[in-house]
Amino acid sequence: MDDTATEELLRTAGLRSTAPRRAVVRVLGEHPHQTAAGVAGLLAAAGARVSRQSLHNVLEDLTRTGVVRSIQPLGSAPRYETQVADNHHHLVCRGCGEVVDVPCAAGRPPCLAPASAPGFPVVDHADITWWGLCAGCAPAATPSSPSHPPRRNP
Repeated sequence: MDDTATEELLRTAGLRSTAPRRAVVRVLGEHPHQTAAGVAGLLAAAGARVSRQSLHNVLEDLTRTGVVRSIQPLGSAPRYETQVADNHHHLVCRGCGEVVDVPCAAGRPPCLAPASAPGFPVVDHADITWWGLCAGCAPAATPSSPSHPPRRNP
């Protein structure tokens, strides 16, 4: 996403287009599923100077306004992505913690309906996370490996 499109996205969400916000959106567009620490490292590598507190404020603002989506796989810090306008889910590697997008099989929300929903006449969303081993971790797996708990990621 170029700077003009990023600025328009931020303004449409009711946010000022600041350098830290543009930098975070750019980083997450290029490197989805990052933790705040991962975003900080990528920003630093790109020469962008954003304090830890500013970064957390930016991530909170972007999440609150729907510019980014926050997911938190079990045992992981929150992860952020800019892919918010579709109905997709995630697959997480138990070995290295890699997260990849998985398109929704149903195509429309919710992908699954609860067996019962007492007191909830409207159910419009399901977050689905699959767990497994990526191609890099699978060769090292033993038959008992898939049952171990997910790896904690920063």
